[in-house]
Amino acid sequence: MSNFFGRLGGAVSGLFGRCPVRPASRIAEVGWIVDADKGGVIYPAPKRLSRPESDVRHVKSLRYCPAMLDYEARIFEVSSPYDLRIRLGKDEKTGAPVLVNALGDRSPVRANYLSKIVHLVPQREWRDPAKPVIQISAPYLFVTDEPIWMNQMPPFAHYRSPQWPGLFIGGRFPIDVWPRHLMWAFEWHDTSQDLELKRGEPWFYCRFEHMDPSRPVKLVEAEMTPVLRDYVNTCATVTNYVNRTFSLFDTARERRPEKLLTPKVR
Repeated sequence: MSNFFGRLGGAVSGLFGRCPVRPASRIAEVGWIVDADKGGVIYPAPKRLSRPESDVRHVKSLRYCPAMLDYEARIFEVSSPYDLRIRLGKDEKTGAPVLVNALGDRSPVRANYLSKIVHLVPQREWRDPAKPVIQISAPYLFVTDEPIWMNQMPPFAHYRSPQWPGLFIGGRFPIDVWPRHLMWAFEWHDTSQDLELKRGEPWFYCRFEHMDPSRPVKLVEAEMTPVLRDYVNTCATVTNYVNRTFSLFDTARERRPEKLLTPKVR
């Protein structure tokens, strides 16, 4: 029996990795940072997913379903900081796909700044040659001092009209050893339709996994300390040099400082 639990512990350790683990408290703490050189105030703080108020008081209504409530309590929402309407066009000379600001002079984002935050991924890197992929800078960074994985997901609990003409591209990675800046990635399926983002509407969701699924997660605004900045820089831009960056997690764990999360005091 002891051998069984030993093997089980080894499997769990392998799944979540080796990281300095502090004595477990009831609450799993995750820090968030908006790491923008300028204009950081436009990016809203992540917030727990909330449902609109309803007058329905029936005890069997969805608002009282414990499974649904527990599920939604573990999801955090990040709202769009931008009002954008983007169209896919073609370069007049080369015929290559280009992004067009469909709002023109009515766009709240100046044209020279739009090109800095919205990027068309090179066509050879698309999953499907008929479905363009774009990325929008999202300077959010999440960090923790215990083994926790973050899932970046589409805002599926929000009904949007018109719907986005494609699919949000999600991702999952361990934020204890890989605190990286996020991107908002989108695969454009119906290229005849514009992509519209509205400031304040749900942009993406975050959900966090740790070894004890019964523990709730608390988000706190964190400080970008010199130690954290140095560590983030060691993980940055590695995709420009290697493929399969998940293979670097063990090395990152070995070089990780004991403490990265420092709550911000305001």
